[in-house]
Amino acid sequence: MRIAYLFALLGLSGCALAQTIPSGTEPASVAPAPLTSSARGAYAGAERCTSCHRAESLEYAKTPHARLAAASRESISGCEMCHGPGKSHADGEEAARGDDAKTAAAAKLIFSFRAGAKSNSERCLICHQSSREQQGFAHSNHLLHGVGCNECHATHLAEAARAPNAVALGLGQANFFSVPKRPEEARWLHNSLLKKPEPDLCFGCHANIQAQFALPTHHRVPEGELKCSDCHNPHGSLNRASMRQAGWETCTKCHVEKRGPFAFEHPAAKVGGCTACHTPHGSVNRMLLARHEERFLCLECHVSPFAANVPHSRMSFQTRGDCTRCHSSIHGSNFDANFLH
Repeated sequence: MRIAYLFALLGLSGCALAQTIPSGTEPASVAPAPLTSSARGAYAGAERCTSCHRAESLEYAKTPHARLAAASRESISGCEMCHGPGKSHADGEEAARGDDAKTAAAAKLIFSFRAGAKSNSERCLICHQSSREQQGFAHSNHLLHGVGCNECHATHLAEAARAPNAVALGLGQANFFSVPKRPEEARWLHNSLLKKPEPDLCFGCHANIQAQFALPTHHRVPEGELKCSDCHNPHGSLNRASMRQAGWETCTKCHVEKRGPFAFEHPAAKVGGCTACHTPHGSVNRMLLARHEERFLCLECHVSPFAANVPHSRMSFQTRGDCTRCHSSIHGSNFDANFLH
């Protein structure tokens, strides 16, 4: 009995220490909009689409979109949920019989997500605007800069159908730390249908942020322990830099010991947030500090030699050593107004 109990404990500890693969942020429930149409004759049906677009149909059938379509009895299902009525397109393709000009003309008879970012995204937002995760996308920085839903997501990743067990190489730092990788198809299905894994997908546009993550001190995003979407909502939010929560709340989700509430709180954190002192993506300084020497960071606010906020000005304590040598509880204290302990 004791041996069995010991093996059970070892199994639990192994699970606790095992590396996990970051998965996509779980979206809120999405309410599908009714897509019933009186002009049923304009729709070709999913079976007819499959005759030409087999790879796309195979991958689409594995996604939540396909299950959603199957559950909605009174709605248009399959490919035409997003692409619109396809009978005229299918008829045109069959009538073209290999003629390039007629084939090109038939391709224009269905919505193929080759329009602008706003028009493309409006198709997705028919259903996804009811989700708390995506409801602000119409006013997001991504859409305002011409980045639509289909720039990051793929409803049918045809490349995965051709090589379902292929594994992307990923970033060098993640490879060095031996972060386990899923086959591309499994990764796509379990990461919000993203075309590429995070942060590779984000770095495609945000190369300046990728450079910051290469600095000596950084959050473990390139190593695969965190994702960009853990802190930012790519679909937009009311917070600065599309942060998921306002002020310092995003940071204290992980750094819970800094959250408080404290009897004596540091105004810099409450007014400017954590970024008043730290650079979140990466830094050459310890603790992601914005300045190499800690006292210079403090003196950006505590500047007046005659004000009460610089009590050591005449003895010049601020010109040598770190301020936190004495003011150790700099994020907040329950015992001392000067954060001395």
